[in-house]
Amino acid sequence: MSSALPATSREWHLVARPQGWPKPEDFALREATVPEPGEGQLVVRNLHLSVDPYMRGRMNDVKSYVPPFKLDHPMDGGAVGEVVASRADGFAPGDHVLHGLGWREYALVDARHAVKVDEEAAPLATYLGVMGMPGMTAYAGLLEVGSFKEGDAVFVSGAAGAVGSMVGQIAKLKGASRVIGSAGSAEKVRHLTEELGFDAAFNYKDGPVLEQLKEAAPDGIDVYFDNVGGEHLEAAISVLKQHGRAVLCGAISQYNDTQAAPGPRNMVQIIGKRLRLQGLIVSDHDALRPQFFKEVGGWVRSGELTARATVVEGIENMGDAFLGLLRGDNTGKMIVSL
Repeated sequence: MSSALPATSREWHLVARPQGWPKPEDFALREATVPEPGEGQLVVRNLHLSVDPYMRGRMNDVKSYVPPFKLDHPMDGGAVGEVVASRADGFAPGDHVLHGLGWREYALVDARHAVKVDEEAAPLATYLGVMGMPGMTAYAGLLEVGSFKEGDAVFVSGAAGAVGSMVGQIAKLKGASRVIGSAGSAEKVRHLTEELGFDAAFNYKDGPVLEQLKEAAPDGIDVYFDNVGGEHLEAAISVLKQHGRAVLCGAISQYNDTQAAPGPRNMVQIIGKRLRLQGLIVSDHDALRPQFFKEVGGWVRSGELTARATVVEGIENMGDAFLGLLRGDNTGKMIVSL
């Protein structure tokens, strides 16, 4: 059933609800007992932990599509680890699994919430990025919500992040006429155009987004994939062509605001251009998963799709990694490896 389990495991707790930008004092790394598994359960030694922008919203005590984190309880999120004890059919010690109980060293997981992953098919950490939730978000968002078709011009904000970098590359592989990205540093802009094959990219800190977008997309855009909100969304509405689509995935520019951010001031254009703006929650698109694994897995294995990650070592640095993600310190997926 198991190798000897350790007595304790370290786990991150939310101890205060952040007001505006989170502070290190809002989190605490605490010790907990590692329990034996019950019937239908596994104990998993986590190897790679995910930090994602949506976690900021779960730190607020507001109702949303996922419940908020509880104070003085372990936080959770995507994780890949090795089974060390099992009382569940089909899972044995040594198996690798993807599950949702991150932010800790050892997790007691119900087997029905664990998915076996194959280290031979793809490196384990990629199941938190390109082969996991961010990759699936990009794939479902662009193709299903954004109704992408060959020849479309696509603009992606937050384009050097885990989701944005996939959106741009998938669009190119699917025959986009032009792919434009925005990012927050000259180094990230170079990464987009020189390594990921974007046709154009700009640093949104260099000047008004609208001016830079018009220059990068003189003929307009058909699809906007929004990870940022705010000024980017307003600019995209201005540059979208008739019957354009905007996929509203995230609004990281507003996650730490303490007052409501002003909405786009040009929403009247949505009417005349017959635009479609639609929100995206990846869990609504599970039916696409087999197609996603087959197509994106093939691109990863062939080298046609590049998956960069920013890796932070050690569970003690997980809080810092999350704060770094909100600042935009990462290129590609932000992962904490134990």
